[in-house]
Amino acid sequence: MSRILSAVAWPYANGPRHIGHVAGFGVPSDVFSRYMRMAGHDVLMVSGTDEHGTPILVQAEQEGVSPQELADRYNRVIVEDLAQLGLSYDLFTRTTTRNHYAVVQEMFRTVHKNGYMVERTTMNAISPSTGRTLPDRYIEGTCPICGYDGARGDQCDNCGNQLDAIDLKNPRSRINGETPKFVESNHFFLDLPAFVDALGDWLRTRTEWRPNVLKFSLNLLDDVRPRAMSRDIDWGIPIPLEGWEDNPSKRLYVWFDAVIGYLSASIEWARRSGDPEAWRQFWTDPESLSYYFMGKDNITFHSQIWPAELLGYAGGGSKGGEPGAFGRLNLPTEVVSSEFLTMEGKQFSSSRGVVIYVRDMLSRYQPDALRYYISTAGPEAQDADFTWADFKRRTNDELVAGWGNLVNRTASMIHKNVGAIPEAGQRFPVDEALLAQTTTAFGRVGELIGKHRHRAAIGEAMRVVGEANRYISETEPWKLKTDPERLGTVLHTAAQAVSDCNTMLSPFLPHSAQAVHEAFGGTGTFSPLPRIDEVTDLDDPSRRYPVITGDYRRGETLPVWQPRAVVPGTPVEKPTPVFTKLDDDMVETELERLRQG
Repeated sequence: MSRILSAVAWPYANGPRHIGHVAGFGVPSDVFSRYMRMAGHDVLMVSGTDEHGTPILVQAEQEGVSPQELADRYNRVIVEDLAQLGLSYDLFTRTTTRNHYAVVQEMFRTVHKNGYMVERTTMNAISPSTGRTLPDRYIEGTCPICGYDGARGDQCDNCGNQLDAIDLKNPRSRINGETPKFVESNHFFLDLPAFVDALGDWLRTRTEWRPNVLKFSLNLLDDVRPRAMSRDIDWGIPIPLEGWEDNPSKRLYVWFDAVIGYLSASIEWARRSGDPEAWRQFWTDPESLSYYFMGKDNITFHSQIWPAELLGYAGGGSKGGEPGAFGRLNLPTEVVSSEFLTMEGKQFSSSRGVVIYVRDMLSRYQPDALRYYISTAGPEAQDADFTWADFKRRTNDELVAGWGNLVNRTASMIHKNVGAIPEAGQRFPVDEALLAQTTTAFGRVGELIGKHRHRAAIGEAMRVVGEANRYISETEPWKLKTDPERLGTVLHTAAQAVSDCNTMLSPFLPHSAQAVHEAFGGTGTFSPLPRIDEVTDLDDPSRRYPVITGDYRRGETLPVWQPRAVVPGTPVEKPTPVFTKLDDDMVETELERLRQG
């Protein structure tokens, strides 16, 4: 058994999340975490809402509410959406907890004490019309390196290079289009050049990463410069140094504190579990593994910035140093980055109405239909395009007509002919062949999930579903009423195949896995789903907030990653369809919604 940290990207709390977000970080991390638990590993899956930074501040001002009120509103929306989708977080929290503040400030103080946070004077962008600071991400212009017109003031998404806003050609404010004015300001910078050797040595050992992620990460080392880790803003975590912490207009950069959320969420989980030190098993044990899930636009922060912070905290850069109170923390085992999901050939854009929010999707369609689509057609290793026609086709032709049909026809025949799972008599070669396929598939599907090849994994599981449907068509149990022993053997074999397929598909389809389990007479929890708890801030009793959590550890009824023999005599009632077939006109209905924004 291994201990596995499943660190999932933190959705930003300035609005509801759309399906492109959960395709990148949500469903892939949950499939992996559910499988690893079933395979016998001790998994800690953590995340939360990212609630600091300028976008929230700007939007709160526009709506006439405080930044905390805005964050509170969308924290709850996101929590409800992700829980309904079935994402099995051990703890999904937020970055405005006092626990998070304390952990971030401890990280900063130690990295600073070790010499890796250096104070520099920089040119700060100011809005001429308001006199307020314009954060780097709110400035666009032409990249001075590759010429891309649309680069941000902190990074060019086209070539991946870090930038300073003042270096952009023709810079302009994304808020009102005006040309920013640049003035001097003092800030703290993470001394990334001091980690080049250590980062390079570490990255060159990451041979199991997706090639595009590893190549991109290594290329980042070609042009490494100190990175600003504080901002001129009044919404964020105070800088914990004398002369700085009481300055109302200086705060830590939101991305410095957001990536530390993986650690602070783990510590909060441990404190709530009754064992405040339990987090260390996942963070300081060299044998523990850690997997970070995100979209490709966040690779830089997870393969360079966050590892540099961890190295700086441990004194692992060229300047040396000593670890702080948390000790020597593990570097990521793997950065699992997905590509982008577009919609009907266009980039997601809430402002232009090219969007389908998770909440709206789940109000009209089954959660597992969305999870199935993301798993089979999502942006795993290359950009993917969501279309309503493809969603309908995959739901009806594969999920309903394939897996749903196998479940329904098998349960119907058992209920009609026997009323319970029958005993198996002598098996014929055709029976043995099917069960050999289901048994063997566990190894193949599990290996593929473990390597984050979810498309291939669910494809293999659905291939076995197809073999089981073919088996029923070939054995024709409806013609065996005069041979009850043979009928019982065929139906028992079909039930075992359904059970095996259900176990293999449960990481992908947790809602329907429970329904299939119950359709064949199963009791208890087979596929655990998350719940929402209202909790009190551990360090501020005046604050309450919702968290996602759950009981996912293996118990008597929770499945292990292997076949489990069906029990003859288990009653099987008349089934109802597990999946909902989509109407013919749903595509045009949804396209009309899209046209109307």
